[in-house]
Amino acid sequence: MSVTVRAATADDASALHDVAAATFALACPPGTTQADINDFVSTHLSIERFAQYLSDADRELFVAVDGDFLGYTMLVYAEPSDADVAAALTVRPTVELSKVYVLPSQHGAGVSSALMAATMDAAHGRGVAAVWLGVNQENGRANRFYEKHGFQVVGTKKFLVGDQWHDDYTRERVF
Repeated sequence: MSVTVRAATADDASALHDVAAATFALACPPGTTQADINDFVSTHLSIERFAQYLSDADRELFVAVDGDFLGYTMLVYAEPSDADVAAALTVRPTVELSKVYVLPSQHGAGVSSALMAATMDAAHGRGVAAVWLGVNQENGRANRFYEKHGFQVVGTKKFLVGDQWHDDYTRERVF
């Protein structure tokens, strides 16, 4: 079956949670406790939170499907609230690429690239000048992927999981 990327709908909240629960740990640096990962997922990636995200006019979510859900992305159309991010970005208006997650079984199969292309097309279509994201500095696979897709390191920021602050790169792709 071929992969389709489409806008997520309110009916997708449960499937989005399932993919998030299966993939969030992949973005965490070594040493992140399972308890902290579980807490983050239940607090920020629950079915209820995805329902909120899907009803928020300032967010746009996309899913990759082939009958099953394979991955998702989320854009957040808002000025960055993190002072380090706001200072690092080079152009405005901008949008945050808040989430890019694909099931491990799909890594290297083109699903991530298809999701990225559709997500960048949507952001560009809304008239932003750039897209930014935060990615853990120790996540080599994700950093290589983002660099391949035109995201350059423009700064650093902190990201809290549980009670541990992690070091992230702030990456930006200018259109």
